[in-house]
Amino acid sequence: MSLLLKVRQNVPQLQSIKKSLQTRAGQKIPHMLINASDLFFRGPQIALSGKTPFDVIHKHEIITLRHYKNETDTSTPKHRVPLVIVPPLAVNMLIYDLFPTRSFVRFFLAQGFDVYLIDWGVPTRHQAKYNFGTYIKVFMPEMLKQVRLHSGQQQLSLHGWSLGGALSLCYTALFKDKDIKNLIILASPIDTHKAGYMGKLYGSLTKPAEWVRKHTPFRIRHHVPSEAFHIHGWQNTLGFKLTDPIGNLKTYWELFKNLDNREFIVDHATSSSFIDNMLAYPGGVMRDIILRFWIDNELSKGVVKFGELTAYLKDIKCSVLAVGGNTDIIVTADAVKPLMDLIGSEDKTFKVVPGGHMGVVSGSQAPTTVWPEVSTWLATRSE
Repeated sequence: MSLLLKVRQNVPQLQSIKKSLQTRAGQKIPHMLINASDLFFRGPQIALSGKTPFDVIHKHEIITLRHYKNETDTSTPKHRVPLVIVPPLAVNMLIYDLFPTRSFVRFFLAQGFDVYLIDWGVPTRHQAKYNFGTYIKVFMPEMLKQVRLHSGQQQLSLHGWSLGGALSLCYTALFKDKDIKNLIILASPIDTHKAGYMGKLYGSLTKPAEWVRKHTPFRIRHHVPSEAFHIHGWQNTLGFKLTDPIGNLKTYWELFKNLDNREFIVDHATSSSFIDNMLAYPGGVMRDIILRFWIDNELSKGVVKFGELTAYLKDIKCSVLAVGGNTDIIVTADAVKPLMDLIGSEDKTFKVVPGGHMGVVSGSQAPTTVWPEVSTWLATRSE
């Protein structure tokens, strides 16, 4: 049979395939348009995040204290010591309850823990006067007092991710709170100068800052108002995305290719509900981060001053679990590990787990590689 004859015989079949593809493309386009519209105009409505119920049991200005409910088990929590989540600033709380099937709070509720969360609220320029000391000396004691009143328990476990870990450490050390039974410190910047290429950048600023202090009367803390350091939420979102620009471009390319896939669109809207809605840093806090954490690297010395008061990390005696992510480029595992040499605890553990800065909290691997590790460690110390 000649090649020409074969082609002629297959023309109807090829035309049928072409027609089928055109039909499928025609069917996809309306779905793509609907999905795109829902994603960009109704993203918060179709997102699956933030579905675990909670009560607000205390409020101070923009700050609220949440107590989460276990919908499937209303009995008394199995573990006596409540777990208090101390988030970092500038993130919205959805990261702790991102998907119904991938929710930090749901997981720990299911493990029998009584779960509380301090929601720092949405700062504006009205909160520019807040600095790191405001949260340590004023807000942390107040919120933990309310947890104790509500739960009826004096002993508490604190879970601090990123800057939340620094808040937990400094509070415990400053007040020598003997009723903090356990500290879980997740991807927290203990020695910022060891945080990869970012750490080298921070370290390069130390000597110039020392020269300015030695040879000039200029002091940022006294001569530049805290309002000048106010960082908007959109700036935090942009900064976070710029830590992995190629990865973010790939995410948007995958989104474009899957615009006809409703499940993919809902998942994207859910993830975006956190990362695209980061919050502002109060000016005073941002100034402290730049001067005290990035340039002076205070935590790495184990001594942090708050006005007339001083926190010594060596005064921390409770059980401590410190965790670093193996692909975290914001706070590398090497930047977390020095905590082990600074605290006075006998029961202290350092672990490296899979994940980046966000991934160690709520990434796709966290429910199988991070949360069970933390839960097992905490359960034996929460009776």
